[in-house]
Amino acid sequence: MKPAAHAASVPVATTGGPGDFVELTKPRLNMLVIITTLGGVYLGSPSGVPFALLLHTLVGTALVAGGAAALNQVWERETDSLMRRTRNRPLPGGRLGVAEATAFGSLLSVAGLVELAVAVNPLCSAVAALTLVSYVFVYTPLKRRTSLATLVGAIPGALPPVIGWTAATGSVTLPAVVLFGIVFMWQMPHFLAIAWLYRDDYAAAGIPLLPVLEPDGRRTGQQAFLYAAVLWPVSLLPAGVGLSGLPYSIVATVLGFLLIGLAAAFARERSMLAARRLFLFSIIYLPLLWTALIIDRLFL
Repeated sequence: MKPAAHAASVPVATTGGPGDFVELTKPRLNMLVIITTLGGVYLGSPSGVPFALLLHTLVGTALVAGGAAALNQVWERETDSLMRRTRNRPLPGGRLGVAEATAFGSLLSVAGLVELAVAVNPLCSAVAALTLVSYVFVYTPLKRRTSLATLVGAIPGALPPVIGWTAATGSVTLPAVVLFGIVFMWQMPHFLAIAWLYRDDYAAAGIPLLPVLEPDGRRTGQQAFLYAAVLWPVSLLPAGVGLSGLPYSIVATVLGFLLIGLAAAFARERSMLAARRLFLFSIIYLPLLWTALIIDRLFL
């Protein structure tokens, strides 16, 4: 499913201000990237890392994430112009042009990768590069082609804790894979709730997400419940790889059952209210889980 060309509908850019360039980086969304990266650092080295290493890791990751967000908006400027919640972004709103947004996103991305490679370690930079490439050049174009793009998009979304882990340890080991799995599984009920809430916008833009392809929402609800149910045992794996003990597992179980209950309600009702409740709880679920894991790890 692909919308007709709308290039003419995207306004010609006028001079944008600093705030428009900041908006290109999606700072609120990428705050979660920083949080999960920070969690990966401390889980990889509970005794702490040198402040300079931590600073370079977070700054480099933020630069790559901001650059990826900017390049993503360059790719999606036409579909963004068709959706109410995105049509006032800097590119569809005409405040920035394609060339300057592309240059800005590329500069941030390269600067972040170089900082990670030089000031942290090459493996950390390589994981960040994988995040950038899979998000911008694989997930973004797939969004207009298949509903399976949601699964693909969960891969770069789950890599930030691995960036933090490799920064602290210089390697990718089983605990890093567990952290990846937790964030990967968490994204699915989160994304499916968003897709349901904004299904009319996605339909107008010709983006074939599951609620667009199946408007009754049956499979959307079923999949949200399934992924939430699988997330709970995945969230208990840190105890099996030496990252946590019983206190974390108790917190993970309480949070997991709450998420499963909200996903079940969404699957049953398929209403805007149920989807919004699932979405809002999913936002606080991951920071709470990460906090419990870090505290348990520090005092294990």
